[in-house]
Amino acid sequence: MAFIASYSRFQRSSSSVRMISSSSILGLSMLTAAANALSTTSSAAATNICNGRYLGKSDLLVSESCLGTMTFGIQNNDEDAFQQLDYATSTGCNFIDTAELYPVPLTSPEYRAGATEEILGRYIAKDRVCREDLVIATKISGYSPNSRVAAARSYPNEPISPPPDCRLDSSSVKNAVDASLRRLNTDYIDLYQIHWPDRYVPSFGMTTFQHTQAQQREDDEISILETASALKDMIDEGKIRYIGLSNESTFGVCQWINACDQLGIRDKLATIQNSYNLLDRRFDSELAEACHHYDIGLL
Repeated sequence: MAFIASYSRFQRSSSSVRMISSSSILGLSMLTAAANALSTTSSAAATNICNGRYLGKSDLLVSESCLGTMTFGIQNNDEDAFQQLDYATSTGCNFIDTAELYPVPLTSPEYRAGATEEILGRYIAKDRVCREDLVIATKISGYSPNSRVAAARSYPNEPISPPPDCRLDSSSVKNAVDASLRRLNTDYIDLYQIHWPDRYVPSFGMTTFQHTQAQQREDDEISILETASALKDMIDEGKIRYIGLSNESTFGVCQWINACDQLGIRDKLATIQNSYNLLDRRFDSELAEACHHYDIGLL
């Protein structure tokens, strides 16, 4: 379980905290960042939100640290999760990150896609915190054949059988948004992220672009413009507020900027969530430059 730093302009520091759950002491890693004069920090929420700042150029005011929830549903049960959420919100953390894919590991016999969002939905339903006081981010899965995640978009009905492919076409995007809304027990999602692209891109530990794999997928890729158009419809319907990227490349960021410009929603593309830690500094090269110039905040 990790806290994810939310910040812009990419100045960083690090620290760690430990928290006690009902069953064990959980180690939490926390990346924090001190924003410089070009970032969008806010003093207005200092009494309630810990080191509040805006995501990119959006009006999403979030705590400096974001509570990641991918263990909720396998490694943590409802009671554990609720205690962690209570602790986080009581200390000024208002930013919660999840995904339709979660929980992890996917290899667990207990795995069921969407279970983490359901736990968050039950937490919201209990009114332990006001929904408007939270900034909830979730993610749609990118390309994955015969996916249990895509099958679970029928929630609360039984999963679709046989499992369809996970894709980022218009219909899939809208079905995924609606399924997440039902599971989260909310009318809107503050930040809706593309967990990974529909096209081939090296991610999840892969560091080398494979030309053969890219060529094999080129004729079957869903265009970023189609995905962005579906997200614009969801924004227009009030179902999502902002768009985020994840596991994306510099090329992909530039393509998203172009698509959002065409659709008139450039101001809705707020963030990117890519691997970044003491050992993985790939973001710090040309991707940091692109996000700097396009005002995209890094999670």
